Amino acid sequence: MAQTWKSQGQNMYKFFKMRNNGEEIDVFSLTIFPLFLLRLLHSQLWISLSRYQTAKGKHLIVDKSLDFSQVDRESNWDDQILLTAVLMYITNMVLPGAAYLPWWNTKGVVITIILHMGPVEFIYYWFHRALHHHFLYSRYHSHHHASIVTQPITSVTHPFVEEMVYFTLFAIPMLSMAVTGTGCIIAVTGYLLYIDFMNYMGHCNFELVPQSLFHLFPPLKYLMYTTSFHSLHHTQFRTNYSLFMPFYDYIYGTMDKSSDDLYERSLRGKEVVAPHVIHLTHLTGLQSIYHLRFGFASLASTPFAPISKWCSSILWPLTFTLSMVLTKFCESSTLTLERNKLKKLHLETWLIPRYSFQYMSSTGKDRINDMIERTISKAESMGVKVMSLGLLNQGEELMNGNGEYYLHKNPKFKVRIVDGTGLAVAVVLNTVPQETKRVIFRGKLSKMAYQLVLALCQREIKVGMIEENECENLKQKIPPEMRNNLTLSNSFSSTEVWIVGDGLKDEEQDKAQEGSHFIPFSQFPPKQNRKDCIYHTTPAMLIPNTLKNVHACENWLPRRVMSAWRVAGIVHALEGWDDHECGSNTTGVDKVWRAALSHGFLPFQHQTIQ
Repeated sequence: MAQTWKSQGQNMYKFFKMRNNGEEIDVFSLTIFPLFLLRLLHSQLWISLSRYQTAKGKHLIVDKSLDFSQVDRESNWDDQILLTAVLMYITNMVLPGAAYLPWWNTKGVVITIILHMGPVEFIYYWFHRALHHHFLYSRYHSHHHASIVTQPITSVTHPFVEEMVYFTLFAIPMLSMAVTGTGCIIAVTGYLLYIDFMNYMGHCNFELVPQSLFHLFPPLKYLMYTTSFHSLHHTQFRTNYSLFMPFYDYIYGTMDKSSDDLYERSLRGKEVVAPHVIHLTHLTGLQSIYHLRFGFASLASTPFAPISKWCSSILWPLTFTLSMVLTKFCESSTLTLERNKLKKLHLETWLIPRYSFQYMSSTGKDRINDMIERTISKAESMGVKVMSLGLLNQGEELMNGNGEYYLHKNPKFKVRIVDGTGLAVAVVLNTVPQETKRVIFRGKLSKMAYQLVLALCQREIKVGMIEENECENLKQKIPPEMRNNLTLSNSFSSTEVWIVGDGLKDEEQDKAQEGSHFIPFSQFPPKQNRKDCIYHTTPAMLIPNTLKNVHACENWLPRRVMSAWRVAGIVHALEGWDDHECGSNTTGVDKVWRAALSHGFLPFQHQTIQ
């Protein structure tokens, strides 16, 4: 990458120098870096489109689970784009006829087309067949075929030796133009973008080639493959070997007989099974847009962490643009973010395209509440059993009574609204170290806070409060016989456990003794100021291995860990409970904890030592 920047800088210097001296300018050398950026953008657009379409599920070709191992295996997809740029700079410097290319040369374009249709496609076909011999397959090509559920970037996930063979093969038309002196910028850039487009289309796992194209020009079926055509190669292995033109599969009898049928069925789409459970979430900070499942795949597969200030400054124009596009494009509707399956339950995560700061805005609350109500109505019409409210969708900021507001407006709702308070309380209680006799409780009062204090007092754990008003308010919420366990505290030297929520101040953290545990009960993690203390994650649980198609992290949580609020909705549906958990209603702490464990969800206690 550094070499690419250096070469581009040298080319810019030469450009201005030649321009001032009236010398001929090597425009092609200046187009290499913009082409590099264009190919990256082109790739990311395909990634986002493919993941968005497969989340909807209607036109999926292969409907199987995608996991973190595939995401990791395909994380180096951009290496080949960078290597191509480096090789183009080297070729431009050492090979006569490669530099000072014109924008257009008809002979060069014709040579590129003919050589691709002939030698490139022919050699690739036989090389590809050879790769499926057990000797080469086990050593090389099996890496690519490990991805049964293909993504656009699956197309460029190969071992290095195999990748270099493809580089050599695709270089045939471009080197031929250089040798014959017929090269042009349009032919080179157009050929690279053509290869990218066809590669990504063939691996995107949803069909998008319209049938009308083949009706208008029937021979096209021999000259251009479809996504379903190549998808069969990844599931059947011994058919459909061609690169982009099925012509050679027809000639040599390796055409899969079900290709046309699968193509037509994929275009028609299928009836998508309505989800049983929907988890409703939203964007957090502006940078969270990059961590969406259909954002940057490698970032989505890791816990969210803010990028550095200088990187944030550089990306600010892009971040702002993407945010405006997303919020305006989906101004009044949600996006299907993820589809999962657990046993017989179909699960989906829906995203409200709004950021946390918009939930805090007095002008945006009504609009967000209306959007949530419409979303619940949509779920109702689909026959959804349970909808769990994540993050601020149940927060005090919206004043929706943890979802009860929507039931008052629509008392005939059959979909069960779950705020997950009971399970979140259970997770916090089981995170508190054993033999703890006293805790400091600090955070903004909420339903979660009231229920948690009640549960702590029931277990004869002394709860110390910092704010007098909060202490008095909480005392009114618990039975009189337990109020002695709730006291105003000014001494923190003997307390090692802090139960904290939103509103924890820096100076309050400073009062904690060394080695203290900060256990959050809030949806958002507290700011970690103390390097000598232990910070736990927000209430969450490890998910069972039977929960499929999980390949993205939930906000700041590690892989295959879900927030307690999200798990609560799943457990509610698995148990078939018929009541809502919103407003003043809370599922029994012990009851929901035992149910979660019985279905394979496990305690998760992640500690960060500063």
